[in-house]
Amino acid sequence: MRIVCMADTHQFHHELTVPAGDLLVHAGDFCRRGDLGECQQFADWWNYLPHRHKVLVPGNHEFCFQKQRARAFAMFPGTHCLLDAEVTLGGARIYGSPWQPRYLDWAFNLPRGEALAARWARIPAGLHLLVTHGPPHGTGDRTSHGERAHRGGPHSGCEDLRDRVAQVRPALHVYGHVHEDGGAWDLDGCMSANVTTWECERGCSVFDLELDRNGGGVTAVLVPERER
Repeated sequence: MRIVCMADTHQFHHELTVPAGDLLVHAGDFCRRGDLGECQQFADWWNYLPHRHKVLVPGNHEFCFQKQRARAFAMFPGTHCLLDAEVTLGGARIYGSPWQPRYLDWAFNLPRGEALAARWARIPAGLHLLVTHGPPHGTGDRTSHGERAHRGGPHSGCEDLRDRVAQVRPALHVYGHVHEDGGAWDLDGCMSANVTTWECERGCSVFDLELDRNGGGVTAVLVPERER
């Protein structure tokens, strides 16, 4: 299964070249203000893309998915919008969650600690693909924004997400949110990838997933460098 991933398009989606694949994934932040009008503009583009399977997880800019969920969902017929939910597509088990450590007053904020850990505890074992908007702590989460950083260092990701991913070991974990640290890393046989397109200054990331009894192997086909 070829998986094409993007995140943080922020209404620049028309500038993005989208490769062919079996599964198209957006890991959040396709809006800027997060209203239904922006959501519809993105949906009109997204729904036209020809990929057989589509998964979307909203991010901290998608207020419409938090406050007007039914209307937002209705804009994406044929897409699996995952908010702490699982779906199986083409034999691949996929789980998606939009939450992040509290950052200003954006959508899907939760404080670090128990509240976020409780959300991550819902992530099941045996997944082929995990999609979150925010990164785990220590991988794909280096930021130059001091208000995002945690405990005075450059990393902004969630420690509890990192720990849960280490427990359940999905074959592939993709996320966005931190524009400055796109890339992919093999963590002891589990692929972790910040698939940000950085307002479409960076291209889509592409992975091949080989399904098997042991959860599947992942090959990074395309991991773009950032363009600025």
